[in-house]
Amino acid sequence: MAAEGKARVVVVGGGIAGSLLAKTMEPHADVVLLDPKDYLEIPWAELRSIVEPSFAERSLIYHRDYLTNATIVTSSAVNITEHTVLTADGQSLAYDYLVIATGHVLSSPGSRNERIKEFQRDNGKIESSESVLIIGGGPTGVELAGEIAVDYPEKKVTLVHRGSRLLEFIGNKASKKCLDWLTTKKVDVLFQQSVDLDLLSDTEKMYTTSAGETVRADCHFVCIGKPLSSSWLHDTILKESLDNKGRLMVNNDLRIKGYNNIFAIGDITDIPVSLL
Repeated sequence: MAAEGKARVVVVGGGIAGSLLAKTMEPHADVVLLDPKDYLEIPWAELRSIVEPSFAERSLIYHRDYLTNATIVTSSAVNITEHTVLTADGQSLAYDYLVIATGHVLSSPGSRNERIKEFQRDNGKIESSESVLIIGGGPTGVELAGEIAVDYPEKKVTLVHRGSRLLEFIGNKASKKCLDWLTTKKVDVLFQQSVDLDLLSDTEKMYTTSAGETVRADCHFVCIGKPLSSSWLHDTILKESLDNKGRLMVNNDLRIKGYNNIFAIGDITDIPVSLL
């Protein structure tokens, strides 16, 4: 039941957007944060945590540590109606206002402790390897290549990218500057090539690209884009509110079109991103 005199706001998704909104709304509403994880992960610290696992102690924050006056439900949403959110563990959460902030699909474990162990395992892979293969030349792949090259200059790093330049969503000049920097760190970058993800394994040491080039690597990291976390909405009242890319269509005030009390924020929305 909502706190006396306060509207009940259910926030679905505990990433940056959802967590910040929940914290901001705490003094003004009866807030419920629904998230399958028991923690907030600062996303721009993820790759630093792979090369320096102790960094994760500062970048993984229990929801309970910053939400002091909200209800935290550790589960995921499976359906919504005009007044309730249904969760994977069978709960029904009533709302006056609903905010969808599920962002992109994540494979992170639900437990903060398990996430730290995951970083430690990834770091162990790098530590025990002489050579590393990175698949994907977007922001994640480029940043990871840079982190490894700086902290482990003795490692041989190869980055395979299917595009014709790195970071294709930004300008040519910035892409070239990025490539030049990686080259100075002795990172090999192979353009317009890919690696069959279905053939990847933890025991494989030799990889053949789509161009027939052979890359030797003791371990690999797949750094390709993650899909939006909106498939769960396909059988809900919001199924007609999704565009052809799976994004929720919102008005200027972030209300989902056609609804007065349902909002969406973050990457799940169809708001254009302006890149400088």
